[in-house]
Amino acid sequence: MFSPIRNALPRQFSRAYTSASGSGKSRSLIYASLATGAALVGGYIYSNRAYTPEAATPAHPDSVAKGLDPTKFIQFKLKETVPINHDTSLFRFDLEPAQALGLDITSCLVVKETLGNDEKPTIRPYTPVSSQDTRGHFDLVIKKYETGKMSAHIHSMVPGDMLQMKGPVKKLPYVTNSLKEIGMIAGGSGITPMLQLINHVLEDPNDHTKLTLVFANKSEDDIILRATLDDLAEKHSDQLKVHYVIDKASSRSWKGDVGYVTKELVQKYMPSPSDKDVLVSACGPPPMMKSVSGPKAPDYSQGEVGGIFKELGYTPEQVFKF
Repeated sequence: MFSPIRNALPRQFSRAYTSASGSGKSRSLIYASLATGAALVGGYIYSNRAYTPEAATPAHPDSVAKGLDPTKFIQFKLKETVPINHDTSLFRFDLEPAQALGLDITSCLVVKETLGNDEKPTIRPYTPVSSQDTRGHFDLVIKKYETGKMSAHIHSMVPGDMLQMKGPVKKLPYVTNSLKEIGMIAGGSGITPMLQLINHVLEDPNDHTKLTLVFANKSEDDIILRATLDDLAEKHSDQLKVHYVIDKASSRSWKGDVGYVTKELVQKYMPSPSDKDVLVSACGPPPMMKSVSGPKAPDYSQGEVGGIFKELGYTPEQVFKF
């Protein structure tokens, strides 16, 4: 069942698939699309153009049939599932052979299902990270949470099952070189919109925006996409800095930060609120969002700046909550 995707996985995914840890470089990281929830693999993770020829044939977005519709939910069929680690898997969904998903940069899609005996459907956002040029399929990488009804449902799906989706839902209106530096704090699967933006910036040779990422996880084994992030940071060392923080280190070889995202950690790595043309962003579980940036408003708008960002003096114009 898993062999077609598994054989196509670059080294960092193959390593996770076999439950072994380690670092490594992905080849030809070519990405272009990723939200709270998960997703990764398409263009940049699978960055091997030899792996998927259709992804290597860019076309003007307006000339390509798109799978998503922003006005209604559409059923998509699950084609294949590949475990990545103990609680995260890749889910590949079918599109028509010449069809692209139709996801814009810094946008996500939403899924909807009526679960169990619920009277109302559950709706959750996820960020596919398949390249905008990929045809015939798109990929989500989703982490299963103990209290996450939708993530548990998706992890229970088998090839052939259908899932309702709608989008794109636009998020940060990014403009090339409009900012001097962007600081990003991600927790768990909240890495996906950050990675979407990182890849978009780094793919553009004319974009000189500096990027700093703090990626928080429970343990070293929970750090998804680590090899991809390390590879990007190495190849773009003058533009991208990546810092990991875990709750507890299980070995003496750990060289990152230990603990939680604190005021001191934000001050250490994020651009200063006194600097001009900077932005700090956050995406992660609700407790992390409350602590770092303050939660979004009930209507899912940005809401007031809170938490550490407020304490350090960042203005609403300098903060974005994914």
